[in-house]
Amino acid sequence: MSEEGWREFLRAEGVDDWVVLHGGATAVFEVGSLVEAARLAEAMAGVPGLDGGTLMTITPGRLTVRLTRDLWHLAARHVAVARAVSAVARAHGAPADRSAAQEVQVAIAAKPDTVDAGFWRAVLGYAPTSDDNAVDPLGHGSTVWMQELDAAKPLRHAMHVDVSVAREQAEQRLAAAVAAGGRVVDDSHAPRWWTLADRAGNRVCIASWPDGGGESDE
Repeated sequence: MSEEGWREFLRAEGVDDWVVLHGGATAVFEVGSLVEAARLAEAMAGVPGLDGGTLMTITPGRLTVRLTRDLWHLAARHVAVARAVSAVARAHGAPADRSAAQEVQVAIAAKPDTVDAGFWRAVLGYAPTSDDNAVDPLGHGSTVWMQELDAAKPLRHAMHVDVSVAREQAEQRLAAAVAAGGRVVDDSHAPRWWTLADRAGNRVCIASWPDGGGESDE
């Protein structure tokens, strides 16, 4: 696994419906009802290349398709799969809504000798997709990422929330959070991500990475 897979996806043509989030490529298609969402999901299930890593979530107004559960599992072959899924959506009159695509991740910081992914998988009933994370096998809960800190770096905030959104949505989400009473505590990594805090000091990062490209040193 390497970053070349998701970078190639971002460079590809014909994948404008898709947002590359922390968990990989995601598209949200608008439908008129729960029944329409189920029918669309059934049609998409026949697309060649969809496999056990694919997650579909149905709601009365939307069908969300995640090609992988981990950014680093996104590969060159997923470009053709994404195009095919979008073609099925167009045939069913289901437009994509990039503004609705997001992923919420809980980041748990630890020094190298105290990273404990196994504990979090056990207590949450989650499964691994990589050595440093845990995902809900039902696809309902937020991903847990073990953020390994430099041994010399002080541990000030043991947990924070990451919100991964489309690159064109990040600043709008930031403005909404500030309008709701939040404050920006670090914008040194913008526009890749901004760190905010609520009135109690709890922290959250709004990230346009990886959809906006660039590097991550979060």
